[in-house]
Amino acid sequence: MTVAQTLAQFAVNAEVRDARMRSFVTLSLFDWATVGIAGTDEPVARAARSMALETAASNQGATLFGGGRASAAAAALANGTTSHALDYDDTHFGHIGHPSVAVIPAALASAETAKAGPEQFLDAVAVGLETACRIGAWLGRSHYEAGFHQTGTSGAFGATAAAARIYGLDAETMAEALCLTATRAAGLKSQFGTMGKPLNAGFAAEVGVTSALLARLGTHSAPDAIEGVQGFGPTHAGSAETAALDGLGTDWVFPRISYKFHACCHGLHAMLEAARELRAGGLVPSDIEHIAIGTHPRWLAVCNKAEPTTGLQAKFSYRLTAAMMLSGVDTAALDVYSDATCAQGDLCTLRDRVAMQPDDTLSDSEAWVKVIAGGETLEAHHDIRSDADPAGIAPRLRAKAATLLGRKAAEDLWAVIALLGSGEGTPSELAQRIGCERD
Repeated sequence: MTVAQTLAQFAVNAEVRDARMRSFVTLSLFDWATVGIAGTDEPVARAARSMALETAASNQGATLFGGGRASAAAAALANGTTSHALDYDDTHFGHIGHPSVAVIPAALASAETAKAGPEQFLDAVAVGLETACRIGAWLGRSHYEAGFHQTGTSGAFGATAAAARIYGLDAETMAEALCLTATRAAGLKSQFGTMGKPLNAGFAAEVGVTSALLARLGTHSAPDAIEGVQGFGPTHAGSAETAALDGLGTDWVFPRISYKFHACCHGLHAMLEAARELRAGGLVPSDIEHIAIGTHPRWLAVCNKAEPTTGLQAKFSYRLTAAMMLSGVDTAALDVYSDATCAQGDLCTLRDRVAMQPDDTLSDSEAWVKVIAGGETLEAHHDIRSDADPAGIAPRLRAKAATLLGRKAAEDLWAVIALLGSGEGTPSELAQRIGCERD
């Protein structure tokens, strides 16, 4: 079978009864909605929403973050962009990107317009997230290192699988939709640091809806559009990791997802979790004489701003964010990443006591921190891929939501997601919640 046929058979026929997978789908829905609501007022989010509203023929269709309605495709674009605007969404290191911001907007817009029930919606989200992770791993690091952004590329395939499942496509038509996606999936790392990065997620979500609808209307595509000689993989530096497609429907890889509990580059998170552990042990900032941080060398080219001067630079600084964490600054809050924080005297003093050490024995998701304080050496190591217990993740996501949205809004959103996960709520109720204007 072709790659498209393999994925289509899975996406159409998978029975999502794995309790762990269902738990992580629910957690990701909550986190996705949280960061999307919080990002509603970002400039790129306002632009995408305005465009979607302009293309709406009437007050029908799918709900937009912040209110209003648009066609399913336009809503998917706007909501995907909005939910990635803060870059505070989940990350999958096998996928090498952010799956939820491409898949969930496509699934929700399709579910709302198709009047899908909770079970149909949750199953579609699950197969879409799994498809995005599988095709991301199939493309591999060679694809990412060549300059492609898997959030936009493999995310588009996941969005298509989710939307097509909502629309009830059979396996043959699902395969056509995935092959159509191959000619439109896109996303470049050169957009990092610009409004183009969140738009990569939005475009992927829109491509998913559009490809599913076109296939449903009888549009055909090259059957080997993904792996063929001039297919998506070969022309986009894909590794064609065939093992990435093994165990579809039985071994769910999406639950290896990592959530952001700090409003900065995910490359900093393992270090921040290790520093958090030291801080929780009673470490006093004024006693600290020296801090050593070990991380995979790859991250030093991404988030090693030694002396940041702006809030954006602070989000990519091991030294400053370590000083922030060890000083008790709430690194989950958006407003602490500011020019003022970069210039704060005590933080700069502590920052300058940090030394970075590349360590190629570590994986991308690991870091260690060693602190000398009062003549004593304290050490901590963390791998963010080890944070795999839904019961432990849920309270931290709720605390993150309370920081971003306020406690009441966060708990109201949690209640809506919980009802949906139990089968008593509906996708439309989730859409209504994300469409509420913020106080």
